[in-house]
Amino acid sequence: MLSRTSSKQVTFFRSFRLSGFDHVQPPGVYRIDTLEELIEAVSFSAWKRVSTTMPLTYNGLTEYMPVDPGELDRALANDAAPRTDPPSP
Repeated sequence: MLSRTSSKQVTFFRSFRLSGFDHVQPPGVYRIDTLEELIEAVSFSAWKRVSTTMPLTYNGLTEYMPVDPGELDRALANDAAPRTDPPSP
């Protein structure tokens, strides 16, 4: 089966944590890799997402953490939302 991988960069301006991550991640630019497989139908072809990962490096070792694309989108939207911190006294 044919497959393809695409990458994009996302930017977090605040610390964040996604399901399955052991640590809170600092603000920064992160790469997101998506693996897709070709689905061939009679009249057209389509791509099906197989996995989405975020490579994270700790102490020189890179771990490819699985990421739920919907959760990632929500985390990015939350990151972009204005803070609603209570006013200082």
